[in-house]
Amino acid sequence: MAKTYNKEISKGVDWVIVWLYALLVGIGILCIFMVEYKPDVNVLQSFISGKANYSKQFIFFGFCLVIATFILLADSKLFTAFANLFYAFGILLMLATFVIGKNINGSKSWIPLGGGINLQPAELCKIFAALALAKFLSRQETDFTKIKSQLIGAAIALTPAMLSIGQNETGLALVYFSFFIVMYREGLPPALLIIGFSFGVLVVATLLLNPNVLALTLTAIAALIIYLMKRQVKRNKTLLIVILSVWVICVSVQRFAVPYIFNNVFQCYQSTRIYSMVGKEYDCSQNRSAKKRVTEKEKAAKKPDDYNVRQSKIAIGSGGLLGKGFLKGTQTRGKYVPEQNTDFIFTSLGEAFGLAGCAAFLCIYLFLLLRIVRIAERQRSTFSRVYAYSVAS
Repeated sequence: MAKTYNKEISKGVDWVIVWLYALLVGIGILCIFMVEYKPDVNVLQSFISGKANYSKQFIFFGFCLVIATFILLADSKLFTAFANLFYAFGILLMLATFVIGKNINGSKSWIPLGGGINLQPAELCKIFAALALAKFLSRQETDFTKIKSQLIGAAIALTPAMLSIGQNETGLALVYFSFFIVMYREGLPPALLIIGFSFGVLVVATLLLNPNVLALTLTAIAALIIYLMKRQVKRNKTLLIVILSVWVICVSVQRFAVPYIFNNVFQCYQSTRIYSMVGKEYDCSQNRSAKKRVTEKEKAAKKPDDYNVRQSKIAIGSGGLLGKGFLKGTQTRGKYVPEQNTDFIFTSLGEAFGLAGCAAFLCIYLFLLLRIVRIAERQRSTFSRVYAYSVAS
């Protein structure tokens, strides 16, 4: 009986995904090791002590294997039954960070567990949000043609996103917006997805272009649409009102809403990060959260807002086609790249193994995502399909 049961479990596991995941984890730990390696420190001793980040990641990987085994052996109905409870627990953990959270690099999104280990509830809540969304979408009464279902689905995705923004984790908050792609797969009207995408494009354009140039561009687009649809506009004046209303909203967003949010809602470092992502510098003197005016001397000593991005590009570019080799990276080993063992860990891979190594890594990652999507499409259960898509997103 035991052998038969083990065979049944083994058949239910997609070993391709398991090995792809293990390979990516191994590459990640290797990259952290390359950044933290010190010739004068005993590697084995440092690893056993558990103080090095690469050893902590290895321990965490082992912990994940234990959880994965439990999930594999548990009845799948357990996750359907307790999905909402898991989600509520995740939200409570995120709320707890506002009270007992630890501030790391300006982000109060960590709960200290002791021994130098910190828990980030927002990362954990992604799994719980996926479960809650899967349960909601698998209900027979869920109908995305109705506003009620659309609002509930949006609330499941946006609640942890808003809490992440409150914790000063803007980048992590953006991850939750990917759940709308899953909702689209399950019947969310395409118009809503197009509106959301268009809004994102408008925000990026606001950061990249001169305000007057963008306003004129939007005006020209509106005028062109009215000209091309002049026959329809003559027959139906409501269409003209709709076009003009959309134009007013777009201009208002780029002229007033976006600048207000970046200068009054976001903190200086959050605005700086977003601006640096599009290759622009942000003037912190415009930000309300700036505590003091920067003196001329401080301005001269201050690093450019996109300094991290510049250094990461230099490190990756220095790797060339095939890289400098294992533990031979001068930029990452010389600590020129800030936060290179976390946010900019990819630089160590690019410098050590070059374009070829980066391409191989991205191909493995893409193959993993496609494999998950393939499995999602094969699921008979809506709950399983939605959860698989949520993991991929």
